[in-house]
Amino acid sequence: MVFSSITFLFMFLPVSLAVYYAIPRRFQNLFILLISLFFYAWGEPKYILVMLISIMVDYCAGIVMWKFDDREKIRKIALIVSIILNLSLLGVFKYGTFVIDNINNIFGTHIFGAPETYPIFHLGIFDLPIAHLPIGISFFTFQSLSYTIDLYKRNIKVQKNPISFAAFVTLFPQLVAGPIVRYNDISNELDNRKSSLNMTYDGILLFITGLGKKVLIANNIGMLWSEVKAMQISELSVATAWLGIIAFTFQIYFDFSGYSDMAIGLGKMLGFNFPKNFDYPYMSKSITEFWRRWHITLGAWFKSYVYFPLGGNRKGLKRTVMNLAVVWLLTGIWHGASWNFIIWGCLYGLVIIIERLFLGRFLEKTPAFFCSVYTMFLVTLGWVLFDTADLSTAFGYMGAMFGAGGNSLLTDNTAIYALLNYGIIFLICILACTNLWKRAYDYLYIKIPVFLNYGAVGYQMTVLVFVTAYLVDAGYNPFLYFNF
Repeated sequence: MVFSSITFLFMFLPVSLAVYYAIPRRFQNLFILLISLFFYAWGEPKYILVMLISIMVDYCAGIVMWKFDDREKIRKIALIVSIILNLSLLGVFKYGTFVIDNINNIFGTHIFGAPETYPIFHLGIFDLPIAHLPIGISFFTFQSLSYTIDLYKRNIKVQKNPISFAAFVTLFPQLVAGPIVRYNDISNELDNRKSSLNMTYDGILLFITGLGKKVLIANNIGMLWSEVKAMQISELSVATAWLGIIAFTFQIYFDFSGYSDMAIGLGKMLGFNFPKNFDYPYMSKSITEFWRRWHITLGAWFKSYVYFPLGGNRKGLKRTVMNLAVVWLLTGIWHGASWNFIIWGCLYGLVIIIERLFLGRFLEKTPAFFCSVYTMFLVTLGWVLFDTADLSTAFGYMGAMFGAGGNSLLTDNTAIYALLNYGIIFLICILACTNLWKRAYDYLYIKIPVFLNYGAVGYQMTVLVFVTAYLVDAGYNPFLYFNF
């Protein structure tokens, strides 16, 4: 069955929330677990077993660490088992095909034959081929690992209730595309949360905002990128190539931040405060700042569980550079089993290292406008690697952006057509990815709070009406980060 979380939410969210609020508090975690498993099984019924194995192993590892709190060797073994199991599942299902393909290409071998004949895991009545990527495996694996690592470091208390622990890992609002919620983020709320009308109200408004970002902005601007990407690179003028990748630059931001807003908003409706995942990243003045504002929870995860354990910046400049290189190599690998992603991550790491060494000091003295141009230029080039099929396509597309490899024209009818048809949505994207609206709202809220309270509700209801109308006629259009 084709997976569509928007369809699921529209069909089941109102009823699910009604049941959640009606049942006794002691049954709410069980209800979250059941509805989360159903949510995942809506699109991945077989691969739910992969998630359940991860949950079972990490829960047992936590109990072992708690039972043998004074036996450091046993605690370490429990942690190692958790890490190996989780990374093995992630490695096999996300990177197995990539590794096999590269071995075959490099050595001219034919291990396992064609991808459709690659290994299959037989679990009960289910066959799980490694050539298929379970939705959200990168997210729930990191989420579950945060529990065992923090428990080993004694930063959190053990979760003895298996239902509560499983509910934490499977929390359906952010299960398949983040934000990455660490156990420490919601440990108190998991067992002692309280819902309120204000929290629910804030959650509804944030949810509708995210829905509008995805359906009304990301889907529409993404149509231009789909059109341009479908063209032969040799047909692209410079303007068409730039317009296409700029469209994707906006699409991925509004798509991913829209999902995060929906997840955080839905979390508030359930009584949870999930961490923020985006902070107007396209307003950044450097690549370092960009990655402090983009996918914040992923950066925080790597900082806590890779960068700091390696020594961070506490062991000299050479060690800092090495640690940054490791983190960004892993960041690229985390995003996908492709050389595009690996090089994408390494190039970002290289730029961040250069900014750490000397460029950052220069940028601090450079006018903000030029810093913004520098940042967005590199970010936009990076998205070419992110959403093209392979390295040759990526570099060919980049060539077309600079007049080499395309039709060598600065502009053409395709570019003019794109501007005429997408000009308004481009303008909306430019304004909506800044904090201009938030600053105006905050200012006016001080002046006329009563009016803006009603205005906010009216605005959100208008967005909801347009979203509903759009979805009635729209085809299947999944969130981009479901691929990770």
